[in-house]
Amino acid sequence: MYPPIEPYESGKLKVSDLHTLHYELCGNKDGTPVIFLHGGPGIVMLDQRGAGQSTPTACLEENTTWDLVKDIEKLREHLDISKWHVFGGSWGSTLSLAYAQSHPDRVKTMVLRGIFTLRKSELRFFYQDGASHLFPEAWEEFVAPIPETERHDIVLAYHAQLNSADEETRLRAARAWTKWEMWTSKLHVDPAHVAEAEDNDWANAFARIENHYFINDGFMREGQLLDKQEIDKIRHIPCVVVQGRYDVICPATTAYALKKVWPEVTLHIVPDAGHSSREPGTSRLLVKATDDFAHI
Repeated sequence: MYPPIEPYESGKLKVSDLHTLHYELCGNKDGTPVIFLHGGPGIVMLDQRGAGQSTPTACLEENTTWDLVKDIEKLREHLDISKWHVFGGSWGSTLSLAYAQSHPDRVKTMVLRGIFTLRKSELRFFYQDGASHLFPEAWEEFVAPIPETERHDIVLAYHAQLNSADEETRLRAARAWTKWEMWTSKLHVDPAHVAEAEDNDWANAFARIENHYFINDGFMREGQLLDKQEIDKIRHIPCVVVQGRYDVICPATTAYALKKVWPEVTLHIVPDAGHSSREPGTSRLLVKATDDFAHI
C-alpha cells in the first residue's frame, strides 16, 4: 500500500513466562501512532504470539484472542502511547474489534478490511461448503491429506494432522492448509503468492495457529463481536471498512452484518477485488482512509 520503509526501532516485549513478542516502529517518530494487527502483521507492527519473529514459533499454549488483546495493551503501555489508531484486516479485523470493544478509550479510529468474526457460518463457507464450489481444483488439493471418512468436518480433521507427533504429517497438512488460503486470496490467482505456502516454517506457524483459533471458535461466544451490546461500546469510534466484493475467505456478508448493527461505519465494497489488501482498489481505499484519519 504505502512505499516500503525500514523501521526506526524494533524490540522484544516479554508478555508471559512463555511468550516474547517482536515489534517494530516505522514512519514518523512524531506522527500519530497506528497499531497494525496482521491477518491470519508512525506505524507499530506487532508479531502476535507464535507468529513472525515472536517466540516460541507456532506455539499454541497461552495463545487465545484475549491473551492477544492483553498483549496489545501491554505494548501500548510499554511505548507510552495514550491512544492510537487501529488498523487490521481479515483475522486482524477480528482482533481489532475484540481489542476496541475491550479498551474503547484507547482507540482513536479504526480502519478494517475483510471483516471476519469467526461465526460458524463464516468458517463453514470457507472450510466446508462454499468457496469449494468456486475453486474446485484448489479444493481437491486442500482436502487431499484428509481421509474421505473425516471430510464431514475439515477443520477438525486438519486439527489432528496439524498437531500430529509425526513431523512430515504435520508439515504436509500445514502446506496444504496454507496453500488453500493463498490460492483463494485474490480475485486473480497469484502463482507467486501460492508458492509462499511451500515455506515449511511459515506454513507451520500460519496453519497451526489459525486452525487452533478456529477449532476453539476464536475463544468467543457465537456472534460476540456483532452483538449490539459490544458494538455500543465502540459506536463513537470513527471506522472505515474496506471489503472486496469477491472475497471468498471473508465474504462481504459479514461486513454487511457489521454495517447493519453499526450504521455509523463507512463501508466501501470494492467491485473488482477479492480478499487481499494488495489489490489496487482495496489498497487505494485503505490508504485514503488512513490518510483521512491522520489528523484525528
